[in-house]
Amino acid sequence: MNPGLRTIRLTKDYDLLFVHCQIWWELFYLNAIDRWKDHCKTSVCWIDEMYASDVPGHKYWIESLARFDHAILGMAGTVKAVSEAIGRQCHYVPPAVDALRFTPYPRPPVRVIDAYSIGRRQDQIHRSLLKLAEKNGIFYLYDTIQSGESIAPDFRQHRDLVANLAKRSRYFLVAPGKINSPETKGQIEIGLRYFEGSAAGAVLLGQAPDCEPFRRLFGWPDSVIEIKPDGSDVRDVLESLAKQPERLSEISRRNAAEALLRHDWGYRWRKILEIAGLEPTPALLAREHCLREMAQIALNPAHL
Repeated sequence: MNPGLRTIRLTKDYDLLFVHCQIWWELFYLNAIDRWKDHCKTSVCWIDEMYASDVPGHKYWIESLARFDHAILGMAGTVKAVSEAIGRQCHYVPPAVDALRFTPYPRPPVRVIDAYSIGRRQDQIHRSLLKLAEKNGIFYLYDTIQSGESIAPDFRQHRDLVANLAKRSRYFLVAPGKINSPETKGQIEIGLRYFEGSAAGAVLLGQAPDCEPFRRLFGWPDSVIEIKPDGSDVRDVLESLAKQPERLSEISRRNAAEALLRHDWGYRWRKILEIAGLEPTPALLAREHCLREMAQIALNPAHL
């Protein structure tokens, strides 16, 4: 099925076809490229968001993933279901962030925002922070529209704004992916906010996802400062942390450094190349070198 796009006919051969879909139905756009398999030595398809419970109801299109040499999923809990559906082992590659865009280094700005919340939130925690903003005068920044249904006129400017706000935030609210949504059917995944907040050097405030990928990917001390989902301890936790400025500084620097060393999109691209049997490019190696240098700056504030 072609979703109405003009057909494209390839005239050259390529080492790799990489298809990245946020949602499964975006895969249909590939049908506009005529005979792509004849011109691509290796093909990889990455689907960002799909829950295991969705697999039985989408068997027809999921089977089309078998056209690719390799299938990648951005949700660890869905790998087994899709692998069984297409009769081939899929790969899990976690989300990431443009760590160089989000890092506050080498010139860390003043953290004038006390707490920053993006997108989906837990209502009771939100109400507790609103009360602190009213009674104690904290600067609590949060969405006032349903951002998932909004369209940014310029996505680059939007991401720059989010990054600039995050690196000026002391605390960054986090929760497991699609928290409180019936869509998950209980499947626990790592939300994107963990990657963004840590890269910005903010203190992650919320709950750590109870899943193996999170423990492996965020397994450093204080990667998340836990608060109760009912918001009852938010004030106590923030007051306690305010009395530990050295600890807050250490958490901030460590979060930023770990994101630079683990969670930049460059590392995910290296993994994709590895899956496809290709070597990293000079540009990728140069980016990784830059990431490591920036991480050393984060870990050694005396260098600033």
